[in-house]
Amino acid sequence: MNKKTLLELLRQGRYVSGAELGQRLGVTRAAVSKAIAGLKREGYVIDSVPNRGHLLRAEPDLLDRTAICAALGDHPWASQLQVLPTVDSTNTRLKTLAAAGAPHGTVLAADEQTGGRGRLGRSFDSASGCGVYLSVLLRPLCRPEMLMSLTAQAAVAARRAIRAVCGADAEIKWVNDLVLGGKKICGILTELSLEAESALVSYAVVGVGVNCNRPAEAFPPDLRQTAGSILSQTGLRVNRNELAAELIRALYALPTLDWQAEYRAACVNLGRQVQILAPGQPPRQALALDVDADAALLVRTEAGVERIQSGEVSVRGLYGYMP
Repeated sequence: MNKKTLLELLRQGRYVSGAELGQRLGVTRAAVSKAIAGLKREGYVIDSVPNRGHLLRAEPDLLDRTAICAALGDHPWASQLQVLPTVDSTNTRLKTLAAAGAPHGTVLAADEQTGGRGRLGRSFDSASGCGVYLSVLLRPLCRPEMLMSLTAQAAVAARRAIRAVCGADAEIKWVNDLVLGGKKICGILTELSLEAESALVSYAVVGVGVNCNRPAEAFPPDLRQTAGSILSQTGLRVNRNELAAELIRALYALPTLDWQAEYRAACVNLGRQVQILAPGQPPRQALALDVDADAALLVRTEAGVERIQSGEVSVRGLYGYMP
């Protein structure tokens, strides 16, 4: 029996009889009853009343492929979505699939990451049952310099997806963090692979991790000063499947995304004192001025205006930077 079709029939907001469900699905009423019992074991709250049928009251807070696909409708990437209960890293796993020939638009989501990764070799805490951890595979067939702004574009896309689901307007900390109430609620990791002969991009993997419904006290003590979730910062509990679908839609639109004005308006760095951290160099103070078309951060230091394309830039008053 097709679980997706059964759930679509149950999501009508009314009692649906076993006979109607059986007729629509082409199965017996006994098969319907068995499938309904299976849904209840998965956490779906369904009223089953003799002579009336079955009414779906509530759905479990599970990251579920069927629910995400239902929210996506006929989206071109819906058929290429995989959802796993746990994975080391969605980016790592998707890079393996890419090397094996997975097509453009392959999407991998997980309920939990045991080895979530961020920029500069950092880890990304990815607890089960309270976030959306999702990576998409792109095959843009271009030179790598054409993708300099890809991470910034993904930040704008994730910001739009969060706003669409819960109305919260996240800020962006250059280059890849989304911030609510001074706490990081989303991280983005973009990774490229080049073809040896042509030096063109063989594929790009864009990973987005969003802390959704995790209470503040559930974060490890060493992260509570810097990390938060949509719930902890707004009091809003989001439907993770709806957010996953919105992320997929937003990332699908990256090639045509007009990102610069929104990125600048949301960037917490601009107009503020920042600290530039580069490997092997002492921290330097600067004033953040702008973000250019390649998503480089323009800053004014004692030596003049500089263009920062890599490394870490801390914002005074954010994430504990209080010199």
